Amino acid sequence: MKNESLVSISDFTKEEMLELLDDMRYFEANPNRNLLQGKVAATLFFEPSTRTRLSFETAVNRLGGKVIGFSDAATTSSSKGETLKDTIMMVNNYVDLIIMRHHLEGAARYASEVSRVPIINAGDGANQHPSQTMLDLYSIYKTQGRLDNLTITMVGDLKYGRTVHSLIMAMHYFNPTFNFVAADELQMPEQYKEFCREHGISFNETADFSADVINRSDIIYMTRVQRERFTDLMEYEKVKNLYNLHNSMLDGSKDNLRILHPLPRVNEISTDVDDNPKAYYFQQAQNGLYARQAIICKVLGIKLNKEE
Repeated sequence: MKNESLVSISDFTKEEMLELLDDMRYFEANPNRNLLQGKVAATLFFEPSTRTRLSFETAVNRLGGKVIGFSDAATTSSSKGETLKDTIMMVNNYVDLIIMRHHLEGAARYASEVSRVPIINAGDGANQHPSQTMLDLYSIYKTQGRLDNLTITMVGDLKYGRTVHSLIMAMHYFNPTFNFVAADELQMPEQYKEFCREHGISFNETADFSADVINRSDIIYMTRVQRERFTDLMEYEKVKNLYNLHNSMLDGSKDNLRILHPLPRVNEISTDVDDNPKAYYFQQAQNGLYARQAIICKVLGIKLNKEE
């Protein structure tokens, strides 16, 4: 990885991803390790976040490090017109690692090019969310016992959903079949469909979240229609409630089916699904802690002694 930063899931090789999955298993069993003593991480969240920010900060704390940063760009000098470059260069003076979320696509890549310390992309616009992808892979592996030859159905906001974009890129090593379920306005961008074609990945597109699609799936990955990505609120109102998963829709589904969601949800998954053993989205969020502990150690070059 350039500069040891993690900007895109493509910065990891297949072997590195598999090593990280093994590290996540280690951290799940041993979450409190004093591996970051004397190190400081900055969480720079120019865009709101709950799970990602809190799990990264918890990861640093459980590893014995310290955290500085902000969760609201309006309280920082960027609201006065300070450039991203100047913010990154300034924060470089204080920390060993920067974890950044930004509303602009490509912001994390730019930050990694000007920073002296590693950058972890915690989401850049509708582009990438690689740490979410690693916890998604871990969740899929834990629930399915494998990563290869799975049918994964992605539902909802596939146009702006950076989590599904990153997951497609990571899964290309494992011969998946994808079902893309979205309205015309929110279909998977052409660049990701072309990525599938280039890598021989089978995919189907449909606007119908049918029983047939559900019953063929090993994983259903629901997404929220993201109001903050729309410049036309009339377009948002038109599509926000098109796909809703209810418990009764799972009656004919596979025993191994698990439902994932990067959260937060609005109403795309009914609360009557929560008690179904096929619902895994809250456990998925918990896996984020172990994923982010593993990623932090990876980018900082910290080797784990798993014999201890």
